[in-house]
Amino acid sequence: MLLVIDVGNTNVVLGVYEKDQLLTSWRMTTALNQTSDEMGMFIYQLFRQRKIDIHSLEHVIISSVVPDFMHALVGAIKNYLHINPMIVGPGIKTGINIIMENPKELGADRLVNAVATVELYGAPAIVIDFGTATTYDVLSKEGAYIGGVTSPGLRICADALYQRAAQLPRVAIKKPKNIIAKNTVDSIQSGLVYGAIGEVAYIIETIRKETKEPNMKVIATGGLASLLDDGTGLFTEVNPNLTLEGLRILYEKNK
Repeated sequence: MLLVIDVGNTNVVLGVYEKDQLLTSWRMTTALNQTSDEMGMFIYQLFRQRKIDIHSLEHVIISSVVPDFMHALVGAIKNYLHINPMIVGPGIKTGINIIMENPKELGADRLVNAVATVELYGAPAIVIDFGTATTYDVLSKEGAYIGGVTSPGLRICADALYQRAAQLPRVAIKKPKNIIAKNTVDSIQSGLVYGAIGEVAYIIETIRKETKEPNMKVIATGGLASLLDDGTGLFTEVNPNLTLEGLRILYEKNK
């Protein structure tokens, strides 16, 4: 079995694969103050709770955009699972030509999503990941990574309103039935969600124009992708496990 781990700024997502089948997955908060022992015991508890034999694990692959988290995590994997993990970074085979001023600037999560998209859906494509930030990654018809867009995620926007405006409440991220709101909570939710839909639609349209690819497919992932997909028709496909799939594919390319 293969354990794949994606370390993001807000959450760590883990998945267990038997060949190409995702058996189970977990999402936990990225806690920078955890020790390797705490992480190791926590991983053991996750497997026990799902009744999966942790000793059946043979391989681990990790992608991370949080360097400070990696020392403890890699220590936990080595000390508790007795596996030397594969880490997404320089030297790993991706099959993706990165056409950027500085390819090293491309985050591991975005690279992994690009690999998954080319493998599962083909190119040209736009990959949108609704995470701490909302990221748009553009893949040419040859399957090359040719650049992207980064904007604040919905939760960052909601938190900024709450923190900067004394009389505005913290709200859940949900889509009101109507864009014209009759109360403060609905008004904030409307601005957040319908504003994000407008942003996504405009960026997709503009990328298609710049690349001269009017039918470029759009693959969405991340916790809020389904919310923004509902009734909008913006996305060709929503795949909540895109990053996990990309990690599995990368492991297969590099084992």
